[in-house]
Amino acid sequence: MGWLFAVSNGMFERRARAVFAALPPIGLGHLLAMAAVLLPVAMVSALAARFALVRVVAAAVIIAFGVYRLLVRRHPRVLARIGPGHLTLWSFVMATGHGAASMLVPVYFGMMRLPARDTAMVAMGRVGSGLAAAAAIAIVHTLAMLVVAGAIAWVFYRYVGLALLRRVWFNVDLVWAVALIVTGTIALV
Repeated sequence: MGWLFAVSNGMFERRARAVFAALPPIGLGHLLAMAAVLLPVAMVSALAARFALVRVVAAAVIIAFGVYRLLVRRHPRVLARIGPGHLTLWSFVMATGHGAASMLVPVYFGMMRLPARDTAMVAMGRVGSGLAAAAAIAIVHTLAMLVVAGAIAWVFYRYVGLALLRRVWFNVDLVWAVALIVTGTIALV
């Protein structure tokens, strides 16, 4: 949803550069949300003996959250001009609230498959690689999100404008809920 604030910044400042200036704070907030979930999971998971159970539970939570987002559709339709600090905080809260980081947990566990018989000492030796994997997942996810958000924001700022958004409000939360359900289902498989 950060693309909408990027468009808003461009419209308020009447400069294309303002669209792209909004992306770093959005990316930082998103990355912090990913780190807030993935890094603790990486540290604790190195000691976990049963990744399959945790992966299934994480996938079930993602699916449940997606179903919840389908059923509960509260979302503000207000655009606002906010500074970089508030934009970073907003991005962190939205990425956390939308479950963006939690949908990466099954990806992390898929990358970090460990034999069930690992001793605590062997698992502790893998904490470093687990943290590196969590950081890599968060960074790649955030970069992909920024590319997509930047492209959407640029198209709306440059070509579409807010007039279309005023007339036809597309509910991105519906797409997000379906994406969560699909991601959780893929993680289960």
